[in-house]
Amino acid sequence: MIQAPKGTKDTLPQDSYKVQHIEAAMRSAAALAGYREVRTPVFEHTELFLRGVGDTTDIVQKEMYTFEDKGGRSITLKPEGTAGAVRALIEGKLFAQAQPQKMYYLNNPIFRYENPQHGRLREHHQFGMECFGAKEPTADAELISMLLNMLSGLGLDDLTVHINSIGCPTCRPAYHQRLREYLGDNLEHLCDNCRQRFDRNPLRVLDCKEPGCKRIVADAPVVLDMLCEECDSHFTQLQKLLDAAGVRYKVDTHIVRGLDYYTKTVFEIIMHGVREGLALCGGGRYDGLVAMLGGPDLPAVGFGIGMERILMELENRGISIPEPAQYQAYVANIESESLTAAFQLTLGLRSAGLRAECDHNSRSLRAQFKYANKLDVRMLVMVGGEEMQRGNVRLRDMQTGEETEIPLDGAVENIANMLLHNR
Repeated sequence: MIQAPKGTKDTLPQDSYKVQHIEAAMRSAAALAGYREVRTPVFEHTELFLRGVGDTTDIVQKEMYTFEDKGGRSITLKPEGTAGAVRALIEGKLFAQAQPQKMYYLNNPIFRYENPQHGRLREHHQFGMECFGAKEPTADAELISMLLNMLSGLGLDDLTVHINSIGCPTCRPAYHQRLREYLGDNLEHLCDNCRQRFDRNPLRVLDCKEPGCKRIVADAPVVLDMLCEECDSHFTQLQKLLDAAGVRYKVDTHIVRGLDYYTKTVFEIIMHGVREGLALCGGGRYDGLVAMLGGPDLPAVGFGIGMERILMELENRGISIPEPAQYQAYVANIESESLTAAFQLTLGLRSAGLRAECDHNSRSLRAQFKYANKLDVRMLVMVGGEEMQRGNVRLRDMQTGEETEIPLDGAVENIANMLLHNR
């Protein structure tokens, strides 16, 4: 038997309604703030991620699915959503339109070659929101509060936002230098990954989860102490806005995020309870990325969250999503001669907006009854027999067991009236 590749997972029909429920909540949240959907290709030119994500990141160094196409071009399955959204913005010249430009992507497949874990797969699906052309921290606060409200609506309300500022090209080099000076005295005690990060991007050492590295960085210089006036003002105002929005947050100077394009604000949504301290999602500001990829100097802020991670957390908390009925009505043919009439009635019910089904397997009437019960339909419609001779069909309310006869002529309208209006 051929199985799905390691690190991928099917969403089967009996589970897809859960994803659709989450997607509906995401679309609703995005629409309220004027975000519109963007859809970008599953693969991009590798250069986009080398320049956009950063060649010092673990994603580029270790995790990308990269191959050469038949034209000899280096192609990569997208490992994150932001770079593709920026490329689309530039190529579509959306920067020439009124700002800000707000876009979101939904059920966006993301590919990373990493060790599969529960809630973290090699192919996962992201919901992300990107706001271009807004420099004020109101855009940062809007995204954070909107994300929390959406998650709360799904039942995930025991969450805390961890925020930090990692500065900008004006103030960050001085902090990098001071951090290197501090880490240099402890270099031999850092893990192998952090020793490699020391020269390329010392900020990433602050985010290391190894116990030895965490002990070392506990007393490291704090980036907030070295922000320039602009970055300090931006971060101070962000906190005031979050306070005004009633957002529960914590300033966490070890939040740096794993992508090189971030500037100023970075944040993560942290879970409590059974999975205490784990990040549900994250994002931040990336004011230099649009220009880096060939566009104008345009500020931007965004976030990404994995669909699988949300589903996992809902399951961990025992939060169930109501499963909608697959069908509302089942049309049974009493004898083979009534099959055509039953089929026509089924199509008529569907045209009226009802989820209806009929027999496709030459079942006996008794077997059709059993099948209708399994489908959990609200109404059973029986076509044929003596009722048909009288020009009628027989209805059975599957909740009450009550049976009635109605004329076949006009049956679609009558049944639709009963089911759509709960009469």
